[in-house]
Amino acid sequence: MITTLKKIFGLGPTINYLELVQQGAIILDVRSKAEFSGGHIKGAVNIPVNVLNQQLGQLKDKNKTIITCCASGMRSASAKSILQSHGYTSVYNGGGWSSLQNKL
Repeated sequence: MITTLKKIFGLGPTINYLELVQQGAIILDVRSKAEFSGGHIKGAVNIPVNVLNQQLGQLKDKNKTIITCCASGMRSASAKSILQSHGYTSVYNGGGWSSLQNKL
């Protein structure tokens, strides 16, 4: 019960996104192409969540760390689930891209 509540409210160990990026993590921005062109984290890969299933070939190494982001954290949470269901082993939901950028 407590574990479930922690997951719902995002409580638990703090993730050091800067360290993950320094270790080679991919930042996957799952917003639309138009949203991405309006501003994004430098070096981020843009694959909109609605085409992620068809574009998984762009993310060849399923053991590489991936940090998903979007505008608010909802689509990035969906993207995390999609990736995990396809066998990606190290996926983090970075939430909103501007908030994530401030953590890097």
